Amino acid sequence: MKSSLIALLPIIFVSQCLASTVAITTKTLPNGTAKTEYSAVITASGGCVPYKWALVSGSLPAGISEKPSKNTTSLDLSGTPTKADSYSFTVSVEGCGGFIYRQSYKIVIQSTADHVVDLSWKASTSKDVAGYNLYRSTNGTTWAKLNDGLIASTLYSDSTVANDTVYYYAATTVNTSGEESAKTAAIKVDVP
Repeated sequence: MKSSLIALLPIIFVSQCLASTVAITTKTLPNGTAKTEYSAVITASGGCVPYKWALVSGSLPAGISEKPSKNTTSLDLSGTPTKADSYSFTVSVEGCGGFIYRQSYKIVIQSTADHVVDLSWKASTSKDVAGYNLYRSTNGTTWAKLNDGLIASTLYSDSTVANDTVYYYAATTVNTSGEESAKTAAIKVDVP
């Protein structure tokens, strides 16, 4: 009986990531004013999460920091700019498939506001109104309260706006128990 040798060949399976490319969908960021709270969101879509965000060149305005959102689909910029200047920087996002997308931005931080937005709203018909809160956003989804204490009237002047920036405003009513209503429908203001 003859013996024969059987050669075992390893079988290698190669899988390819079928993820599509990731892209930054935010193309411009709002300008700001020195010593005034700043907030902006850079969003991405496509590919697969988690995304990895990086500041790859330039610098953010002094006093502003970046932080990826909890689900990593956006990069939140927030803080209080300390110096008036023009800032240019590039951000990259990498999807889990290794695809990288870069986007460049320019933010102008003014030393003072050149414009004032005067706002008014209808008074609440509730009998136990303690006052109002006013909220501002640059994207219509991420809101920051403008007032420190309750606003007693239905008028407010926002003198912290930056040139060439779009803002959204919404108000809430606060009752004497401290309960706050839902926000009013947002209004959009284009500052030249």
